[in-house]
Amino acid sequence: MQEIYIENVAEVLKNKVRIERELNIKLTNKGKNIFVDGRAENEFLTLEVLEAIKTGFSADRALELKQEGMMFQRLDIKDLTKRNDLERVRGRIIGKNGGTLKTLHNLTECNISLHDNEIGIIGDAEEIEDAIQAVTSLVQGSKQSNVYTRLEKRRKEKRLTDDLPIKDELEK
Repeated sequence: MQEIYIENVAEVLKNKVRIERELNIKLTNKGKNIFVDGRAENEFLTLEVLEAIKTGFSADRALELKQEGMMFQRLDIKDLTKRNDLERVRGRIIGKNGGTLKTLHNLTECNISLHDNEIGIIGDAEEIEDAIQAVTSLVQGSKQSNVYTRLEKRRKEKRLTDDLPIKDELEK
């Protein structure tokens, strides 16, 4: 049995039955402590889902972690920068009307959530590294345009490398 403390326990309790059914585990709570009981691999996955919910993702988004190749990564802004104006740093990540978050989502195909000083990223294992690099660059002060340019370049490179095997097969 595993235990996790979740500030936003309402989101978990609202989706308790669905989480239990989809992850094949049993959830119980005592205040804001959630207890997970089930097979070890199911408990591990459930803890990842609960960590994602804790970082600000909805239960629907967090349950995407069940899919093959999906990963969750949590970054702490305080670990990435020595700056004291964390509100300004969070603002750089969110952007005007959420524009930076939307652009990062479109370029990396990863979902990004911000809760207090924690950044949560859910995405495909191949794409999540680009998202981590982009968010880290923004936190450390890189211009949004430079981050976007680098992501677009990486995306183009990936598309070209993905197309190469297909071209080779067509020539045979």
